[in-house]
Amino acid sequence: MKYLLYAIGLVFLIPSCTQIGTDHTETSITVVKQYLEAVDNHDYDLMESLLADDYLGFGPSLDDSTNKELALASWKWNVENLYEDVQYERTQTFASTIKDGELAGEWAYNWAYVTIKYKDGSGPVSLMVNVVYKIEDGKIARSRTFYNEADIYEQLGYRVFPPLTIPESE
Repeated sequence: MKYLLYAIGLVFLIPSCTQIGTDHTETSITVVKQYLEAVDNHDYDLMESLLADDYLGFGPSLDDSTNKELALASWKWNVENLYEDVQYERTQTFASTIKDGELAGEWAYNWAYVTIKYKDGSGPVSLMVNVVYKIEDGKIARSRTFYNEADIYEQLGYRVFPPLTIPESE
């Protein structure tokens, strides 16, 4: 829940940010676009170069987190074992600078419509992915990813039922 509040807080802080189009925001947009291109092309060396050494990524679930090494290993494993193809379509990126407070720094926001085809023939699934990136020294230092996991499972044919309730014995 605190991460959801964190994301909502970012939305309300955007009006206090600098104008889009400054040198810093353009650099942040470029970094994010290069990273997405590297993901698309399975260019792990470029991905590694665009992630800060102390990178931390969060999401989509509340308790999901990763670091640089695990993020790269996860992408490699998914490409080699799980995904046939991942297509980023209708992607939009903008950036802003937050001047003061706990969230001060360069931020880039990316919205994308993504289609994933799986090697086992299941799917494809389509989803909206939203990622907020903190850019430091021309690298991605933090990211927070949002997408609807339940929607993906539903597209793959899974069904979710409420938990069974068992009456307490007297």
